[in-house]
Amino acid sequence: MRNTVDILGVKVDKVTFAQALDIAEGFVRTDGVSTIFTPNSEIVMCAREDAEMMEVLNNADLCTADGIGIVYGSRILKDAVPERVAGFDLTCALLERLSKTGDGIFLFGAKPGVADTAKANLEKKYPGINIVGTRNGYFKPEDEPEIIDEINNSGAKLLLVCLGAPKQEKWITAHKPELSTNLCMGVGGTLDVLAGVAKRAPKWIIRLNLEWAYRILKNPSRFGRFMALPRFVVEIFKAKKG
Repeated sequence: MRNTVDILGVKVDKVTFAQALDIAEGFVRTDGVSTIFTPNSEIVMCAREDAEMMEVLNNADLCTADGIGIVYGSRILKDAVPERVAGFDLTCALLERLSKTGDGIFLFGAKPGVADTAKANLEKKYPGINIVGTRNGYFKPEDEPEIIDEINNSGAKLLLVCLGAPKQEKWITAHKPELSTNLCMGVGGTLDVLAGVAKRAPKWIIRLNLEWAYRILKNPSRFGRFMALPRFVVEIFKAKKG
């Protein structure tokens, strides 16, 4: 039985990082396609304006609080999630576990060459990791049957889809009936960081819950997207008042 909190219409699981990792590994071991999404406040605000995205998120098998805004929002609503469970951190921890079991992993998304570089870096970091395929995120609708076949024929149990939200969540949900992987995760810019083409905030900034500010400073063009955060806060207080 899932224990979730309603964050402006999006059901977010009340799980610790350790619990989320165990659940994710359990999905890899279970036949049938499970999905994990990691919404932040920006994605929640997107879902409020996009009924399809709202349905996609609420039909996931696990939704973790990727952004600190979700954590604080849940506290304001007096139904707190235990902690932030960032998609990047969850992915890395799961990859480390799977490197010890040899389960197949497929990397899908980002610009041409990025997934291949991420694969090479992961193979250096985790010698036992079994990355059975890569595919960049640039494709046309007519390419999708070939992509599905490539993923399924690889024998992968874990599919990481890094197309950015909401595209990755919608893509996973639309093609879930055709996929033979056990777990699909939509994890945004994870491949860029694993490939070294993007840098994550220093750990001390992450500990201070200021990763969002670091991203704006590193990439000012993202400022418009982060305006969703103050709108999110306003809506949270409205929801609290009922």
